[in-house]
Amino acid sequence: MATDNRTSLLHLLSRISFKLGDFTLSSGGKSDYYIDCRTTTLHAEGGRLTGMAILDLLRENKLKPAAVGGLTMGADPVVSNVATASAWYAKRHPEAALIHGFLVRKAEKTHGTGRRIEGFLEKGAPVIIVDDVCTTGASTITAVEAAKEAGMKVIAAICLVEREEAKGRPAVETACEGAPFLRLFTAHDVREAHVAQMAM
Repeated sequence: MATDNRTSLLHLLSRISFKLGDFTLSSGGKSDYYIDCRTTTLHAEGGRLTGMAILDLLRENKLKPAAVGGLTMGADPVVSNVATASAWYAKRHPEAALIHGFLVRKAEKTHGTGRRIEGFLEKGAPVIIVDDVCTTGASTITAVEAAKEAGMKVIAAICLVEREEAKGRPAVETACEGAPFLRLFTAHDVREAHVAQMAM
């Protein structure tokens, strides 16, 4: 069930990815907590749950992307997990379409093909941009813009955890030009689950 994937993912995130303390974020801001989603998205069970929970979210919102992609490297395991989960799901539900993956480099390669996007690249294809944590939304926006420049159609952006900073969501929504910005969890959700587990 969708709820099982999401709930199990939240429990794992809050247990192994959430830390309380004094941290400086990539945005330069200070915070009394830090969420390192990669500890979960690169975990064997966490990776499986990440892929399945995002597939559940896509079905709930009736989104049918040809591919998911994001800015390296926070998005890398998320992209791989979703693509793999879609193949696993399609084996059991033949009517389901495969969802491929692509990664956006922070800068174009200076050798080989010189591509900025690796993996799936098809003009006009409906795609979804994914990320692990959204604070200012800068990484998500960079990937949205790169996908559009490559001729793909961004139909949504999804993050595992939204920190709910004042400027993050509006900035991503502006870049998405009407496409929805969805999240699996807020930072508050993860913090509450962490505190609850610590109290047990």
